Amino acid sequence: MRLWYRLCRIACQALFLLLWRGRVFGAHHVPRSGGVLLVCNHQSFLDPPLATLALPRECHYMARHTLFRRPLFRRLIESLNGFPVKRGTADIGAIKETLRRLKRGALVTVFPEGTRTTSGRVGTMQPGVILLARKARRPIVPTLILGAFEAWPRNARLPRPAPIVIAYAAPLMPEQMRGMSDEECVTLVRARIVALMERYRLPTLVGAVGCQRKKRCG
Repeated sequence: MRLWYRLCRIACQALFLLLWRGRVFGAHHVPRSGGVLLVCNHQSFLDPPLATLALPRECHYMARHTLFRRPLFRRLIESLNGFPVKRGTADIGAIKETLRRLKRGALVTVFPEGTRTTSGRVGTMQPGVILLARKARRPIVPTLILGAFEAWPRNARLPRPAPIVIAYAAPLMPEQMRGMSDEECVTLVRARIVALMERYRLPTLVGAVGCQRKKRCG
């Protein structure tokens, strides 16, 4: 792990623990080496670093191409292994770059919902991520980000304190995908993320927040 990446990671970990009382579950499901596609739900701008803070390896990130327009911010993103993708299109360049990195043994983080949630729920996921995993012959790890929507919702200018949970499900291996359609695979990945959300929602979020939302707390 490069020194610059390690320093940025330590700073983010400190914020994760102190500001958001972060907790991580199931990190053992993520392979320590080799190409891996980390498939996450998308709750906030915090998601890319949150998804990988507990993993002892450098990670790569597919990010919206408009984030690369400002030279200084572009240098920062690229120094942390980010690369652009044009949202809402079949971005061949981004697809090839993702495959290249996966085949080189990188862990690549993607958000197949395409945009941040407006409700906190897991939205519809595009099956294109399955094609990437098939072509690269690499495993998919379903990854839950929970609480980041409360920490930095779409209508807020800045993040705020709120408990955040990151959880990883068992990987979907290339051999498991052979007998399944792309739609069946992405449905299974989404189902595993939703199952993680239901598993960790009450003890980690509702109780910790202190019943801020009356509907959830009765």
